Amino acid sequence: MRRTLIATALLIAAGPSLAATAFVSNEKDNTLSLIDMDTLQVTQTLPVGMRPRGLLLSHDNKLLYICASDSDRVQVMDVATHMIIKELPSGKDPEQFALHPNNRWLYVSNEDDSLVTVIDTETSKVLAQVDVGVEPEGMAVSPDGKWAVNTSETTNMLHWIDTSTQTLADNTLVDQRPRFVEFNKDGSQLWSSAEIGGTVSVIDVASRKILKTLKFEIKGVHPDKVQPVGIKISDDGKYAFVALGPANHVAVIDAKTLDVIDYLLVGRRVWQLSFTPDQKQLLATNGVSGDVSVIDVTSLKVLKSVKVGRYPWGVVVAP
Repeated sequence: MRRTLIATALLIAAGPSLAATAFVSNEKDNTLSLIDMDTLQVTQTLPVGMRPRGLLLSHDNKLLYICASDSDRVQVMDVATHMIIKELPSGKDPEQFALHPNNRWLYVSNEDDSLVTVIDTETSKVLAQVDVGVEPEGMAVSPDGKWAVNTSETTNMLHWIDTSTQTLADNTLVDQRPRFVEFNKDGSQLWSSAEIGGTVSVIDVASRKILKTLKFEIKGVHPDKVQPVGIKISDDGKYAFVALGPANHVAVIDAKTLDVIDYLLVGRRVWQLSFTPDQKQLLATNGVSGDVSVIDVTSLKVLKSVKVGRYPWGVVVAP
């Protein structure tokens, strides 16, 4: 009896083993698919606003922010209960956003209005609206919180917003139709994908100048189909991954030498990428084939394809 009681107490103390959960936005279904990362199965489908695209977790992983683009709202979901607890005044047609390290200031690109809207997520108040280029989309905030950077698809520029004043400080010209930006872990570099240009620009943050422009060549794939969009850089600085759109591949880049070292075949029209919390796996959303590819980061192999809703776009993984 005593051994049984001890064993029971240890189990209670240890608590349940909870798997990480991937949240995937299904652009055509107005839903989120939830994937259990232990079983790699969809466990739940949740209705959200119209045309959900960008997804973002708060820094404490308690809240999920959802760009409901055609609803002109950013919705806020409680990760524990899966309930929408409020909506933020995002401005028109929000597509992507980024959260400041202070866990309060949300920078939202408003594609139809050529604006970046800055929202205080605690008060739900708009702090500023910053004029940028035509068709703003990608957003990133530097790890030190100094810069918020937006891409404008038609102007072909990166717009550097000084977060201390919420004003535009500088612009960097890049290749055609920049769609996504990502800082590396220490904030020394900013990577920007150019969908029509077919390239990724690696930018030195201190000088805001381009260090190198990466190009991609996949055997058997026409160059016009190589359209880079989502980017993820591992925290250890070893790899960068780039979703190549209708080329149906994810490029693997040595983040130190800036050389392309591999291409991984995934589903059709790969959009966005997200690491699991331990960064052992990478998820890729494939819009046209309606699935998510699970990539093993150590072996650089695609492990499985998980069917989700119609036109999956964004993805994040909560621990």
